[in-house]
Amino acid sequence: MLRTGDSLRFTAAEIEEFRSLGIDFDGVRTQADVEAALARWTHVLGEERPDLLEKIALEMVKAKGVSPPPRLSVVGPAPDSPEQS
Repeated sequence: MLRTGDSLRFTAAEIEEFRSLGIDFDGVRTQADVEAALARWTHVLGEERPDLLEKIALEMVKAKGVSPPPRLSVVGPAPDSPEQS
């Protein structure tokens, strides 16, 4: 990533690397654009794979060495879930 003032530029390789994670950084040029792209990614991930989003969030919390907030805790499968058997 190259930064000049408020402008950001990503190399094609960086854009591909982010795309492999499901994050679309194509056309991102400012910090606000980065935040918007990450917000879209977390929203989609939360809708499609909330379990994965929670794991990512917990790993981020562990990396920072802090306790997770009360609303962020590992939850097992729902009582009527087929995964429970």
